[in-house]
Amino acid sequence: MDIKALITIDPDILGGQPVFAGTRVPVESLFDHLEAGVPLDEFLDDFPTVSREQAVALLEVANRLLTSRNIAQLYEAAA
Repeated sequence: MDIKALITIDPDILGGQPVFAGTRVPVESLFDHLEAGVPLDEFLDDFPTVSREQAVALLEVANRLLTSRNIAQLYEAAA
């Protein structure tokens, strides 16, 4: 899934916070839930506007970014 089709960043939606496309659910919410030990199914129950496909695709994108050989660019962007 194309990241631009997966994540929306719009100043009129939650002040430009990245959200799952077609929703008002911040991407950060998924990571917060997982960090707290909440299973993916429970996250999806809490946020029914996010599809399983969207959540799994986001995790796959994050995995690719964090395990890529270009991680140095990510370091620079986060600094």
